[in-house]
Amino acid sequence: MSPVSLPRILYTTFALAVLFIGYWLISIKSSEIDWSPEEIKVLSTLSLDSIETLPKSHSNTVADNPAAAEFGWLLFFDERLSHNGKISCATCHVPELKFTDGLKTAAGAQAGLRNTNTLIGVAYSPWQFWDGRKDSLWSQALSPLENELEHAGTRVQYVHIISSDENYKKKYQQLFDSLPNFSNSARFPESAGPINNKNLNQAWQNMTSEDKDLVTSVFVNIGKVIEAYERLLLPGRSRFDDYVQGVIENDPEKLNALSKDEARGLKLFIGKAQCINCHNGPLLTNNEFHNTGILSPVRQLPSVGRVEGVDKVLNDPFNCLGQYSDADKKQCADLRFAKSGDELIGAHKVPTLRNVVETAPYMYAGQLETLKEVIEHYNSAPLAMIGHNESKSLELSNKEMRQLELFLFSLSSPLATDSKWLKNPHLAREKL
Repeated sequence: MSPVSLPRILYTTFALAVLFIGYWLISIKSSEIDWSPEEIKVLSTLSLDSIETLPKSHSNTVADNPAAAEFGWLLFFDERLSHNGKISCATCHVPELKFTDGLKTAAGAQAGLRNTNTLIGVAYSPWQFWDGRKDSLWSQALSPLENELEHAGTRVQYVHIISSDENYKKKYQQLFDSLPNFSNSARFPESAGPINNKNLNQAWQNMTSEDKDLVTSVFVNIGKVIEAYERLLLPGRSRFDDYVQGVIENDPEKLNALSKDEARGLKLFIGKAQCINCHNGPLLTNNEFHNTGILSPVRQLPSVGRVEGVDKVLNDPFNCLGQYSDADKKQCADLRFAKSGDELIGAHKVPTLRNVVETAPYMYAGQLETLKEVIEHYNSAPLAMIGHNESKSLELSNKEMRQLELFLFSLSSPLATDSKWLKNPHLAREKL
């Protein structure tokens, strides 16, 4: 063997080794970011590119009326719609916080019992509140207005605001039948309603059934224009959506929308972590109800959740089948065929994961402060205090839990809503 042949052999061997290691590293990388046809099909169902047209609100004929949305926008930010003139819908649904409030539980007239859900994309859901006790956005909007923990006002009070404000009165009459005359204080006291306050409830009971119906009809229409506004609050494209498009189109630039760890977290999300079982569809929620074994807050009894909520919605005078609904019976299938039964004990609504990083704390009463805690909770799958925990232990490693958490950061995005609707119209007017 010549003096130069050995170095050449060594060099060639080294080069082949480097080449082999390179191919090995590439194969590892590819195995982590490449997707099977089945996985790609699943990813496509999660992208906003697959979202359907906003479903019609059959029980509300003005739900998609631009004039109603304009009116609802004004009412959403109007602090007069409260017992003390200091609370509006935007008090708990803050636009800058993705229409949440950053608190464990809502803080209106008093400390509340439930975490404030985002309103972004909520118009796609057939059920409202953590227990689904409302079946429309307009009926949901009415509940806080009279709830003693939230706005704590009364429907007669609100009707007087509409009828005494010339701008509101004009807008109301453009959308609905002529506004009744509520100026007779003997018939329509300053404040009254079917609420827990003894005196205000008695004032309501003293009214005639005809006058109660006049008031309630206007009250209902307040909810219907607020729904028209809230239907405009829709999620925009996130880095996740760009990444999915990159996977489908094999576009290297769009594939860079997620880091390697985020992409690995996505694989876990649709695979080993089983998140997709409940968080599916383009809004990453199946809009159903599940018991996930979350502990109740300190000094609170466990929430029975949906099992009670379904009973409430079926008996709600403002539901799809009620006299104030604009829907035909056949258009109320969700309500007519609502699931019930003991399997719903302790079950709560699955929230959207869009913008989830910005909507902490989490769970129905804000029991968990961080996404890390949420993932650890599902990883351990503790026994439920009541009912049956549907989750199973995931057996994720610490690294996998971190990757899953990192993926969730890719779901943040601006709203696909004109910035006009995110501002307080009353403040804007005061600056003029």
